[in-house]
Amino acid sequence: MATVRLWSDAEAEGHPRVKAVFDDIRAVRRSDFINNFWRALANQPAVLERTWADLKQVMAADGALDPLTKELIYIAVSTANGCSYCIHSHTAAARAKGMTEAQHGELLAVIGMANMTNALVTGMQVPVDEAFQA
Repeated sequence: MATVRLWSDAEAEGHPRVKAVFDDIRAVRRSDFINNFWRALANQPAVLERTWADLKQVMAADGALDPLTKELIYIAVSTANGCSYCIHSHTAAARAKGMTEAQHGELLAVIGMANMTNALVTGMQVPVDEAFQA
């Protein structure tokens, strides 16, 4: 259960700032669906506006990474952070952008391997090789 109220479409219609963001989400995503994350953020219109603007700039804008790659990275970070909501929403988004079951399985294997080796190297406090210094 959410710790904040999830705004209905009727409530959003009555608040110009929230309505503007919800309308833009629908336009950018070409969908009438507004997910619960945005409905929760509507309780703080400034945070809603800022978060949508930032997310749109990173995830929806053309860039060096294709949209599916961005979603795969989002899934990996969400897994590392233990965010079930984000894992589910970005897995759905990745599937909508063409992720196959084979790609999903391989992604999960990479995430698991990275978690294991990260834990090992952190536990052993292995110094970074000079050749890897950025």
